[in-house]
Order: sequence, then structure tokens, then C-alpha cells
Amino acid sequence: MNAATVMRETLQALIFDVDGTLAETEELHRQAFNVAFAIEGTRLHWDRRAYRARLAVAGGKERIAAALTEDANAGGGPSQPLVQRLHRRKTELYTGAVATGALTLRPGVARLVAEAAEAGLRLAIATTTTRANVEALLASVWPHGHPFEVLCCADTAPRKKPAPDVYFAALQALGVAAGRALALEDSANGVRAARAAGVAVLATPGYYTAGDDFEGAAAVLSSLGDPGSPATALGTPIPFARVVDLAWLRRLFERVRGADTGDARAQGVGARLCASDARAPAAERMCGRQTRGRTGCE
Repeated sequence: MNAATVMRETLQALIFDVDGTLAETEELHRQAFNVAFAIEGTRLHWDRRAYRARLAVAGGKERIAAALTEDANAGGGPSQPLVQRLHRRKTELYTGAVATGALTLRPGVARLVAEAAEAGLRLAIATTTTRANVEALLASVWPHGHPFEVLCCADTAPRKKPAPDVYFAALQALGVAAGRALALEDSANGVRAARAAGVAVLATPGYYTAGDDFEGAAAVLSSLGDPGSPATALGTPIPFARVVDLAWLRRLFERVRGADTGDARAQGVGARLCASDARAPAAERMCGRQTRGRTGCE
């Protein structure tokens, strides 16, 4: 087997969700929503139980609109100006708090990202949260520059997770086939989105998603783990050393790739995404490509 064949058959990219995956952001989001609701004079207020239920709806604007629709007394109904105003205010509050260092990365994230970057893997973000939220978090936790080549956010894909659109966009911007990437997600919606795009998934549930159904995930772990904060396997037991490093991740990927009966479909997705290199620049603009590396398909 020549070197080119080996490259085509190995893991080439990691695609990360943000909220709940890179960091436990959702509690800060909840607090920002509630302050925005109060400032704008609505009667909405989400305690933790209510917010957990609200997370079934992907996207902050969508979440606000759904809540206003359900409770006509909370602010006069789901008028678009009100939804936009509430979301804008909430984003300002959230990003301001993040800039003060209110959030840290989950265990193992910084270590694994650094190891993957050092090994030459392509790194991307695929999230349906607002780009300003993503950029604020990355600037806070990687103050000297983050390692992600592609950022696909809410402005990239109108349809939110569990629709696979944001994953299609990330794969296209990277120029990597779906069957050569692995996603890291914390929610059922995220797992469903990645799998619908033909991408294998490792799930690490967060505080608000611990009760989700992670059917379709290659493995479900409490976190990526660090030596001082080891992870545990959730659900079906798997061989696991309590810390996810790149070697373990490659083994998981190869096992899933070998067993996944949908691998041919995943390759088809990658082929369709990469059918025309002429589309790559558009994807780069949509997703906010950070470097001008390879743009073709491999």
C-alpha cells in the first residue's frame, strides 16, 4: 500500500462542536438569556430545568421565538423585531462575560487539540451558535491564536442541527471527505447532524445534555479526560484508558470505519461535496476559513 493510499484511508480531520463540547457554556448562555429577558421587559425566565427542555430547539433565535409563541403573555408574541432585539442583547451579555474569562475548556480539549494540530490533522468548528459567541470563546481560551482552520457557525447554515448542513459546509471548506473526518459533539442533535452528513462521532455529554439519546455515536464518554481529571465510558463499555489521546481516537475511528455499513454513503457525500473545486472559495467565505491551505479534495 503506497503512501497516497494510506493518506486516503486514515483520519484526516477533527470537527468540533462548541457549546457543551469545547466548554460548558450553556449555563452562561442561560444566565445571559434571563438578563436579556428582564432588560427587555418580557416575563420569560428559564430555570435550569426549563432551559434543559429549551435546548431541544437548536439556535438562540429559534429558542426565543418558540418560547414567545408558547406564551403570548411573555412579551407580546414572537415578533421578529423583539426576537432580534432579545438575541442581540443576550449575545452582548454572553460575549462580554466570556471576555472576562468566565469559561474554561472542558478536560482534555486543549491537550487533544494541540496533539491533533501537531500531528497535522485538519481542525474545524461546526456549530449553530452565533459566530460572535464562537469567536469570543476562542479568543478567551486561546489568547495567542486558536488552531481551527475553518469556523462554520449559525450564519453558515440556515437549517440548524440536527440538520447536517453545517457539517456539509465544514467538509466542503476543508476539502475532506466525510469518511475521513471525526466529529466531537455533546448532544443528540449534534450526533444526528454529524451522522446525517456521514461523519463518525465521539460524544462527550455536558451538564445539560447528559440525558440525551446518543444513538449513532461511536462512543460516549464523560469527557476527553486529562491525567488529573480522567474520563469514564458511558453506556456500552469500550476499551478505554480514561484519557482520549490521538492514538486512541485513531483506533476508534478505524474501528467505526471498518464496521460502519454506511461508509459507502459517507464517501458518496464527500465525493459530492468535492465534485467541484470551484465551490471551495464560497465555502471558505461562509465558514470563515482561517488559513489558505489546501483547497482541493483528497
